[in-house]
Amino acid sequence: MSHHGDADASAPRIRRGAQTLRGAAAAGPTFDQLLLRSDDARSSERQSTTTDAWRVLRIQGEFVEGFGALADLGPAISVFGSARTAPGAAEYEQAREVGYRLAEAGFSVVTGGGPGAMEAANRGAKEAGGLSVGLGIELPHEQGMNDWVDLGVDFRYFFVRKVMFLKYSQGFVVVPGGLGTLDELFEALTLVQTGKVTAFPVVLLGRDFWGPLVAWIRDSLVKRGMVNPVDVSLLQLADTPEEAVDLVLNTVAGGRWPDREDWDPDHQRLTADHGFASGDPQ
Repeated sequence: MSHHGDADASAPRIRRGAQTLRGAAAAGPTFDQLLLRSDDARSSERQSTTTDAWRVLRIQGEFVEGFGALADLGPAISVFGSARTAPGAAEYEQAREVGYRLAEAGFSVVTGGGPGAMEAANRGAKEAGGLSVGLGIELPHEQGMNDWVDLGVDFRYFFVRKVMFLKYSQGFVVVPGGLGTLDELFEALTLVQTGKVTAFPVVLLGRDFWGPLVAWIRDSLVKRGMVNPVDVSLLQLADTPEEAVDLVLNTVAGGRWPDREDWDPDHQRLTADHGFASGDPQ
């Protein structure tokens, strides 16, 4: 018996804005790709809905939608990690326990809403009776929200999504992950280092995984004078989910930076400008 469209049923899906597309309908660039094209690459695109001036309105609308959806979220912590982490793997179970412990402590748990470590953290939060949040993104391949998300918001643009993670979270817990995880990690680290966000813990779970990265920052960047030595301590390492959540609670509840020594004048002035002196709240 012949069924038209059977071949398309197995084709990957993509999200484009509010739409989910498959097959021929999925052909074409994502919204991020369109936005980042050079003028020459899009010289033939002069329709009113694809010019940069009109994209600004779409971007504005996406901010409004995100702000509206998350306005009543309350205290929240974002958890980042690999979408490739398999259920049952050690990293999966650690992320799950982090989500559970954060929810028990009264935080909503925010992830990228996808599979792997994101699913694990959402699952743990849900199992603890907390609010489980997913902030999805349009990608060339379909991931979709995992089944443990209570509140899901999809975004076209990565930079809008990043604002939501930082605006509505009081800290990050980062479990082992790849390039996307590193992107979020260094975005947060830069904003903390420059005083754009304060009393914002960035906790790395898995000393074996993250230790070499921290050592590279210290032994290469610091030694070459490219990073202030004190900024290495903005990254807090933890070996267990319990330790990771405790580091979050100590920083958020105390309204303070992690303990640091050897503050230099520039860094003291920066933190004083934002209500801190020598790492303590004024």
